[in-house]
Amino acid sequence: MSSQTDKAIAFRALHERPGAFIIPNPWDAGTARLLASLGFEALATTSLGLANMLGHASGVTRDEVIANCRDIAAATDLPVNADLENCFAHEPQQAAETIRLAAEAGVVGGSIEDFTGDRAAPIYDFDPAVARVRAAVEVAHSLPVPFMLTARAENLLHGRMDMADTIRRLQAYEAAGADVLYAPGLRTVAEVRDVAGALKRPFNIVTGWLDPDITAIQLAEAGAKRISVGGALSRLAMATFLDAGRAMREDGSFQWMRQMAAVPEMRRMFAEGAGASG
Repeated sequence: MSSQTDKAIAFRALHERPGAFIIPNPWDAGTARLLASLGFEALATTSLGLANMLGHASGVTRDEVIANCRDIAAATDLPVNADLENCFAHEPQQAAETIRLAAEAGVVGGSIEDFTGDRAAPIYDFDPAVARVRAAVEVAHSLPVPFMLTARAENLLHGRMDMADTIRRLQAYEAAGADVLYAPGLRTVAEVRDVAGALKRPFNIVTGWLDPDITAIQLAEAGAKRISVGGALSRLAMATFLDAGRAMREDGSFQWMRQMAAVPEMRRMFAEGAGASG
């Protein structure tokens, strides 16, 4: 069984080696083990996937996120990065406490974002946003197990299509000590290249707003280090589930059963994905 320290060392090494790596987003222990069995080297939680799993229409709570971190971190021997939203607090020290809780739950990395949660005023002003990152970094870098802090600039997801301000924020978060930078909402390889090229530390790109034909190789060449998919795998699973449900309800059809995963294969993959932790 890999210790949390082992996982932390492995996670940092992934960010230091040449090229990019894909960090897919499971939403529970089972999906974590399936992804581990496929050979991925790290995993990331997804607050959207968790909300979908729990049937929540209005997001998730900190307690739910931390419990999900614990389940996914314990499910495999892989390092796990946590989607911690805005750390569920506005005040810097209170937000930073979420980093400590996530680390105690077993993850070795996590994010803080500058989305306020208020659609009317969605982005923290610049100085408070930097102060929040600085506080999160102080906690992350004081923990007994190394923890990689990701700082997210959320402008592009909330109607502020200001690339200059997005880069300015990422550079400030980098100067505040963030280990990884992240700007969800980028749509082209050129945008990825512009943002990653303005930074010195690893850059995470999420695929949700990119053309699906763009490849991991292209993103690596543009300067991305880490490639995540957010809630996309959860949404794909939900779409398949809904298609089957509609086929039964509207047509009385069970043809979807031809696409089911075989139980023996699933059990084998769960066992493989669990590794020594199962």
